[in-house]
Amino acid sequence: MRRHQGPYLEDRIKKMEERDNMKKKLVAILLSLALVASAAACAAPAATDTTAAEVPASGNPVVKIGIYEPASGDNGAGGKQETLGIEYAHSVSPTVEINGMTYDVELVKVDNESSNDKAASAASTLVSAGVSVVLGSYGSGVSIAASPTFEAAGIPAIGITCTNPQVTEGNTHYFRVCFLDPFQGTVLANYAFSTLGVKTAYCLSKLGDDYSGGLVNYFVKAFEALGGTCVQDTFPDGNSDFTSYVNNAKNSGAEVFFSPVSTEAAQLIIDQAESQALGMPILAGDTWDSNVILQAAKGKSVDVTVTTFYPEGANAEFDTGFKAWVSADATRLASNGGDDTVAAVTAMGYDAYYFALEAIKKAASVDPAAIMAALWSTTYEGVSGPIALDQVNGDAIRNTAYVKHANNETGMWDALPPVTIG
Repeated sequence: MRRHQGPYLEDRIKKMEERDNMKKKLVAILLSLALVASAAACAAPAATDTTAAEVPASGNPVVKIGIYEPASGDNGAGGKQETLGIEYAHSVSPTVEINGMTYDVELVKVDNESSNDKAASAASTLVSAGVSVVLGSYGSGVSIAASPTFEAAGIPAIGITCTNPQVTEGNTHYFRVCFLDPFQGTVLANYAFSTLGVKTAYCLSKLGDDYSGGLVNYFVKAFEALGGTCVQDTFPDGNSDFTSYVNNAKNSGAEVFFSPVSTEAAQLIIDQAESQALGMPILAGDTWDSNVILQAAKGKSVDVTVTTFYPEGANAEFDTGFKAWVSADATRLASNGGDDTVAAVTAMGYDAYYFALEAIKKAASVDPAAIMAALWSTTYEGVSGPIALDQVNGDAIRNTAYVKHANNETGMWDALPPVTIG
């Protein structure tokens, strides 16, 4: 048997050598392909390359403006309407002139989800995108929560309708184009005490919410200073049953129900105020100025009055243009609550966009630090009125609030006389 093993082993060795040669050839081919792919990658930037992304079809350089707004959560409805104002302004003026050169304005949107816990990560997304200035947010709490992120990045932010004083207090990077809650709370307290003639107010806010808690606090101070009495109550996050709170208001002897909460909670309060026969006027701040509220109140016996930043009809050119623009697209119309009503937050978003453009032009730069420095002295004649900032906190110098009453028959707002203080 041994004499037959020689040729057998030789044959196996030959086959093994052939397989080794094939492997070597295959490795060589794969290495060649890898080198070609590497060279191609070096020659053409990846799709995420910022330089390639910042050169639009127009060939113009780009300045990025961040939209920091809620598109979901408790304040999603209001955030969408505020964003629509920014987007409409951008559709009208998609470019800005800087030092004689035309820049395309790119809007970078994030959804902060109406959540203080998610505010920082949403803000970080805008920082990573390389925005030069940020607009937003609807909701004071998420604005306050995101503030340190914008501050650390050296990016200026312009609050649109975040009315809590803490948004701008103690910093030099957050600015604001709306009035503040101490003013709004005073207006509402005076309206309740003097116009409605009530002496006891039931005040309901959301537990832990900077906006509703802050506005109730300023209302209470002003109302009690006038000689009135306040009964305060809070509800927890996630609450959807307001029956007990309506009953608490009725049993407290109150003559007015004050609850400046989110539109989501407001709809439930309206429904349950109707079913429980609340029997007293409801007052609220700017968050209730929405067609969502009008739709909830239509056909009911509830009596709703709100304070806000802009009354539809104040600027015919803006109103007409926005209505045509929002009605031309089903998605935009849905974001506006299903009709072409002009919300005050939409007008404020529109003004904030143009205010930002004025600051960019004044800075003559897309550098965030230059824009931040320019904002202090930037002025703009907006559809909501003239905008100029105080030199202490960077807040808009505003002394007028508009008052609206929900017409339950027409489903529209009836404008009441505006209130000016100081």
